[in-house]
Amino acid sequence: MKAIMVMFDSLNRHMLPVYGCDWTHAPNFQRLAEKAIVFNRCFIGSMPCMPARRELHTGRYNFLHRSWGPLEPFDDSMPELLKKAGVYTHLVTDHQHYWEDGGCTYHTRYNSFELIRGQEGDPWKGEVRDPEVPESVGGHAMGRLVRQDWINRKYIRKEEEFPQAQTFAKGMEFIRKNHREDRWFLQLETFDPHEPFYSPQAYKDLYPHKYSGKHFDWPPYAPVTQSREEVEHVRYEYAALLSMCDAYLGKILDLMDELRLWDDTLLIVNTDHGFLLGEHGWWAKCVQPFYNEVARTPLFIWDPRSRKKGERRDSLVQTIDLAPTLLDFFGVPIPKDMQGKPLADTIDSDRPVREAALFGIHGGHVNCTDGRYVYMRAPVHPDNQPLYEYTLMPTHMRSMFSTEELREMELAEPFSFTKQLRLLKIPSRSPYDHHRFGTMLFDIEADPAQTTPLDDPQAEAAMIRHMVRLMKESDAPVEQYVRLGLNRDAV
Repeated sequence: MKAIMVMFDSLNRHMLPVYGCDWTHAPNFQRLAEKAIVFNRCFIGSMPCMPARRELHTGRYNFLHRSWGPLEPFDDSMPELLKKAGVYTHLVTDHQHYWEDGGCTYHTRYNSFELIRGQEGDPWKGEVRDPEVPESVGGHAMGRLVRQDWINRKYIRKEEEFPQAQTFAKGMEFIRKNHREDRWFLQLETFDPHEPFYSPQAYKDLYPHKYSGKHFDWPPYAPVTQSREEVEHVRYEYAALLSMCDAYLGKILDLMDELRLWDDTLLIVNTDHGFLLGEHGWWAKCVQPFYNEVARTPLFIWDPRSRKKGERRDSLVQTIDLAPTLLDFFGVPIPKDMQGKPLADTIDSDRPVREAALFGIHGGHVNCTDGRYVYMRAPVHPDNQPLYEYTLMPTHMRSMFSTEELREMELAEPFSFTKQLRLLKIPSRSPYDHHRFGTMLFDIEADPAQTTPLDDPQAEAAMIRHMVRLMKESDAPVEQYVRLGLNRDAV
């Protein structure tokens, strides 16, 4: 038995024809839908990139306890558990966050790994002189990343030089070399279609349109202030990169056909989250509520045990379910601290694995969905306090915690999942001021675009009960209930 995960970053469900989009070119995702199970109600858990990958390893939420950071010493890592059980694990990725401070413990959990350089602002090629950067729409807040990105682009011109192309080539090399072997797991992960939306001209040509404005393929994490023409242009730029993802997915499907891997190989095609392309008047993610464009994600799974394909599943699933699904596939025991559930029966017969699900970002809204309603609970205090980080690995995305941040730290009592370890409890000042949006409730069956928040006390009370129950099951810190104005004893 073998398993392949093809993981994209910021892959928008609502931009795929499989999920109803009528203008993007993605025939291989449609082809995949005919060969696998398509999940209609898959939601994120912990946001954004590395918190989602921590869920992929550990099968449990982490956003209630800490923000972006490495795997912790007490975490159960799915690839490492497979490795210890004799399943060979290999990671091929161009996701540069793995080799930053806040992602430094992930790739080393695999037997082997290949890291492809050059995405976004990856500090790859060194040039002292500033590059020539075209005048761009609205500028960009992340100046150092933009500078480095334009240096990197000088070395990425031909399609085969693009990090995504190299990543898939290395992944396919591993598959060809090892397809006759047994008990291996390949995680083939590309940073695309994450911003900036840089793609070869052939994919841009799929979306001809008139545009004479400034360069624009990297929207800011901010409200939309650009013209309609500029918004439309950047959506086409995203679509071009999505079509490139589709083309390379097709290469994996071709290889599955050629090598007859459908007979004994689990295939998972997934993403970490979506991305706002002007919907709700916003770009990107993290700084606004997690609307469905971000929170509701595409997921496709082929399981050679059930051999079900070309069907849809409505059960509520999440990223936390992928680790136990892979462990179950290889017959490896699932640790008690994993909150996710193996999806074999859901794939086979749409058997539900949960009534409701949590999702969010540390210090932002805590969100809950039962598949029909989405409830976004905002902090009740204007200063978004009390809030703490719990960790033994005090790093941010690209830096360690500062000495100032650590001056008031103390030791917390163990949580249920920390293997009797006490963690550092560090005061946190979250940058996400979601209190300004307030608490919102949406009926996503009646209002899938989430344009009109509900005033329904009965539905809200039901979602609060789900939320409190799930927070208790996650052993959420006591202050999270205080921050959100929730009664921990209400359930």
